[in-house]
Amino acid sequence: MALTGGIGAGKSTALRRLAELGYPVVDSDVLARAVVAPGAPGLAAVAQAFGQAILLTDGSLDRAALGRIVFADAQARARLEAITHPLIQSESARIQERARAAGAQAVICDIPLLVETSQAGDFDLVVTVAAPESVRLERLTKRGMTPSHALARIRAQVTEAERAAVADIVLDGSGAESNLREQINSRLLPALAAPNSPE
Repeated sequence: MALTGGIGAGKSTALRRLAELGYPVVDSDVLARAVVAPGAPGLAAVAQAFGQAILLTDGSLDRAALGRIVFADAQARARLEAITHPLIQSESARIQERARAAGAQAVICDIPLLVETSQAGDFDLVVTVAAPESVRLERLTKRGMTPSHALARIRAQVTEAERAAVADIVLDGSGAESNLREQINSRLLPALAAPNSPE
């Protein structure tokens, strides 16, 4: 199963609930960091594409510096994604195979850029967590982002409508965490034929 949603929509809350229920999780954000970790081929490729200014003095990736480049320039973002996305997808496939070999009934793949990377067709169930832009903007600014940076991050992603168009289930993440958790219990778990009973 693929789980997606725009930044600030509540996807992390949904992911936590599924992990609590014992589902193995493949986190694309974790993989995205791993493929550009010091010593990883992805980091060398990114530095070659964007220059040494995106590296910290210890040789690791300066995420803030790279973010300022790619979230302000669609072509730069596409160049970065062309490097990292194939590496992330390859590692994700390996983790899924191991989980299934270990007997997992369902594997949850957390993929923020599911639509952007055209992966929706690779999954038998696609779930998106949605929330209005105003709610997402408020949440991101409460996390410490400036309004302009938060808005740029939101608008660098596809729209809620584009995510909903590829989703089998759309969960409303605009309210309280308890509301989202209840939607997962009542709508998503039956679709997954959960081996663990909802709490």
